[in-house]
Order: sequence, then C-alpha cells, then structure tokens
Amino acid sequence: MTQEIEIGRSKRGRRVYAFDDIAIVPSRRTRDPEDVSVGWSIDAYQFDIPFLAAPMDSVVSPKTAIMMGQLGGLGVLDLEGLWTRYEDPEPVLAEIRNLAPEQATARMQQLYSEPIKPELVTERLAEIRAAGVTVAGALSPQRTQELYGTVVAAGVDLFVIRGTTVSAEHVSKNQEPLNLKRFIYELDVPVIVGGASTYTAALHLMRTGAAGVLVGFGGGAASTTRATLGIHAPMATAVADVAGARRDYLDESGGRYVHVIADGGLGTSGDIVKAIACGADAVMLGAALARATDAPGGGFHWGAEAHHAKLPRGRRVEVGQVAALEEVLYGPAPAADGSANLVGALRRSMATTGYSDLKEFQRVEVVVAPYQSF
Repeated sequence: MTQEIEIGRSKRGRRVYAFDDIAIVPSRRTRDPEDVSVGWSIDAYQFDIPFLAAPMDSVVSPKTAIMMGQLGGLGVLDLEGLWTRYEDPEPVLAEIRNLAPEQATARMQQLYSEPIKPELVTERLAEIRAAGVTVAGALSPQRTQELYGTVVAAGVDLFVIRGTTVSAEHVSKNQEPLNLKRFIYELDVPVIVGGASTYTAALHLMRTGAAGVLVGFGGGAASTTRATLGIHAPMATAVADVAGARRDYLDESGGRYVHVIADGGLGTSGDIVKAIACGADAVMLGAALARATDAPGGGFHWGAEAHHAKLPRGRRVEVGQVAALEEVLYGPAPAADGSANLVGALRRSMATTGYSDLKEFQRVEVVVAPYQSF
C-alpha cells in the first residue's frame, strides 16, 4: 500500500526509500557461499558477476574495460569522454586530478570542449575487442544519432544509451528527437537504456525493445542533481518500482524479459546487495570502482554532468584509493567498510539468507530500518 504524506494543503507526496533506509532479513536456511551463483547474462552475453563499470572517465579506460571483462564483469567505455577526444588523454587526466576544487568545474568544461573524433571511437573499441572481451560503449541520447553508425561499424557488442534521465517520449520543438523504438529495432546489437526512476518511464522504455533499463537519477557520489534541479529518486524505491514494470511487461509482452540494472547510489557492497534484493538483475558501478588503484581517476571521480557546458549537475570528488581492481571485486578487503571484495559480500549475503542465485535472491525479505534510528 502506497503511503502518502501531506506536504501542505495543496500537495501530497509518496513515502519512498533509499538503500540506507532498508535492510535484508535472514531466513530459516543458510548456504555455503561457494555454492552461490552470482552469474548474469543479457541477450547472448554471459558474465561471471552482475557488475558493469560505469561509462565515466574516472572509472573506465580501454585498459580497465579489458580488465573488467577479464575479471568476469563488463566495462562500458564513455564514447564522449576523454578517450575519444584526445589521442593521449593521460596528461588531461593528470591535470584534472591536480585541479584545485574551485577551479575544477570551469577547467573541465574547457577540456571537454575538445571535439569527439570518430576515428578514436573506432580505435578505442578495437583495442577492447582485440583483448577478447565483450565490447560495450555508451553515448548520451543527444549524441546517439550522430555517432551510433561509427560505434556499430567498430563492432560493439552491447550499446548503452545513458543520460541523467532518458525518455521514450522526449518532446522538442527545436530538433528531431531520437526515436528510441525505431532506433533499437533497426540496430543489430542489444541496447541498454536509462536512467529511469519510475514505473511508467521504465515501462515505456521496455516497450521500445531495450534489452535492459538503467535505474537511477542523480543518485551517485559525484552528482549534484538534487541541489541544482531539485530532482532526486531514492534508489530502493526506484529499483523496486522498475522491477514492478519488468514484471508487468513480462506479462504484457508474452514473456519478454528486460533486465533491470541499478545505476547510482551504490557506494558500498551493502548497497549492491540491497539493489539486487529490491529487484535489480545487475548493478552499474561508478564510485565503488573509481576507488581502485588502477582506475583512471587516480582517486578522484566525476561524471559527464560535472562538465556540462551550460548547467553542471555534478562535481569532481575525491573518493580515495582502496585496492587494485581485482581486490575491489574479489578481495581480500583491507577494511571492514564495504569498499572491497564486493563479490564476496554479495555471495555472503545470499548464502546467509539461503538463496542460491540472483533471481532467487530478488525474493528475499526486506525491512524498513533507517540507520539514523539506531
């Protein structure tokens, strides 16, 4: 039952929950963590772990995309990032890391004004393909029509259309909007699209033919969307709402399953566990992987919103460095704060609650238990 709270005489609001507001509950059964499967597949692609590295320059370079693939996950390269604007982006990354906080936004706007070079898009994707891992690249909805031909010709396996929010019904008087349904139908590769944070928005995206829907809206560590736009979607409720859309679309479509991928607000292993408990099939990680010592951000983290030319809705944040990427994923963890051995934590939670695979774990009992009440 939806709980509405009166904001004032003319406005009511629904009570919603972030990951910090909920917890999972042990059941009567437990399992050995080694007997638990955390494998995930989408379309024809199989992965050992349900983790996607977010298409952010502080998280994914061609090198870390390859590492992520070799470690059993999926690295998604930002095809509008520094790697497709500069032949050698390392000096630019070093400059961003060393910027004073008060200078970071303005200087990043300048650095990201360098034009995207289609030949670099082809070169970077070819580098990942040559390593023998699944190739995934991301574009914003605004750039998709301009560059998708180059991306597909380069041989991408999975195509991601990612923005702060992506709508199947974008309206514009100034330009022809991207027709997602026609675009996905004509494309030869599976498309993951998002973000979406409501049942209705997600259901409409599923009807376009997307293979997966990203759930989130300005919930990441580097986002200031709530402060700049006043918009925020607490992730526990958002994931559960979109999982409800997946269930209803499965019936509506006669059995077509669309994957729900949580994207944002996933700073610790506990957040990852709760995202899957709320109905996510997989998670897209930004800050959690930016903490790896081999991440290109070098202990800093930022997204595309941080250098928007007219209205930045994010910032460069210092997240620190925890361990190498392999240890962030598989351990051993150097601290008891949920920042490393993310796979081990997921396995342990599933085993402790008695579930053997991710689909089963989506049925785990959840309670409302805000941290601040303890």
